Amino acid sequence: MQIADIINVLEEWAPISLQESYDNAGLLTGQASWECTGIVCTLDATEEVILEAKNRGCNLVVAHHPIIFGGLKKITGRNYVEKTVIAAIKNEVAIYAIHTNLDNVLNGVNKRIAEQIGLINCRILAPKAGQLKKLVSFVPIDHAPALRQALFEAGAGNIGNYSGVSFNGEGIGTFTGSDQTNPFVGEPGKPHTEKEIKIEMVFPAFLESTLVKILLKNHPYEEVAYDIISLSNDYQSVGSGLLGELPEPITETGFLQMLKTAFDLSLIRHTPLLGKNIQKVAICGGSGSFLIEKAIGSGADIYISADIKYHEFFDANQRILLADIGHWESEQYTTDLLIEILQAKFPTFAVLKSGIRTNPVNYFLG
Repeated sequence: MQIADIINVLEEWAPISLQESYDNAGLLTGQASWECTGIVCTLDATEEVILEAKNRGCNLVVAHHPIIFGGLKKITGRNYVEKTVIAAIKNEVAIYAIHTNLDNVLNGVNKRIAEQIGLINCRILAPKAGQLKKLVSFVPIDHAPALRQALFEAGAGNIGNYSGVSFNGEGIGTFTGSDQTNPFVGEPGKPHTEKEIKIEMVFPAFLESTLVKILLKNHPYEEVAYDIISLSNDYQSVGSGLLGELPEPITETGFLQMLKTAFDLSLIRHTPLLGKNIQKVAICGGSGSFLIEKAIGSGADIYISADIKYHEFFDANQRILLADIGHWESEQYTTDLLIEILQAKFPTFAVLKSGIRTNPVNYFLG
């Protein structure tokens, strides 16, 4: 099995096109064509993790955080980034990062956080716009069912919890083929009319090339007429943060204690208690202060994230309880999520969890 096969599974789950513009997800070192000897999953790809992978007979490290974020001008080993890259190249270990694209899918980082605290009815806190398109095509009536089904199976026609969604309208198509054509119906050089069905269905933008191939393969016409239309609708399955609910309300102190236990926390930084129960919960793994206003606007009782700065705590303004549980702490279960996905696809292959604790932050509790 090649490393490319593992990458295909990861990018089917969290397409690389969903990463933020500042991000650097994807294959960072090594080659997709390498035969994979084993996978080590981790939150951070550090020099120690690379050497661990080598010692365990694995030549692929799948990490949440990209070790290379900006451009590297020198690789002399003067910092942890350069040391990691040198170790990876020297030991022929590929590094693949699955970062904000995994943050931005419904069943990604934030869903795992939600599962740790028992949230139900989960949905994206800040859905992204510009991620949806519409496919429109015209097909002879008898061929419409098979074409629709092929497009559905390839991922088109999903809206929320509904699948197989399309609009179909009958009409008359007209065309005249030149002498160089071999038309499916009609004759070259003669005007022809055909009863057709206009099929419309919405799809996520990252599937465009796949769906066009499916359309062309399953459409009977020699020349296929179709339109791809960009939509401004929010894509409810893609975006930042997550919003969910507890099955039953709980006191603020009771919730904070539960949070402390669920994430094995030494401490929680939070705004003043508001004296009300917690039931509606907003979350964002990693640095999530940019979603504070979204969390407040959602009506959440508490917003759980990390890397909240001093003055940003003031933004709560007694409208919500903010809880900063730490960056590494909030995303620590991402490694288990990666392992579960890969083991489900490759049950007989070595998919291992790194034994290196990469959290650079320590707490002195006296």
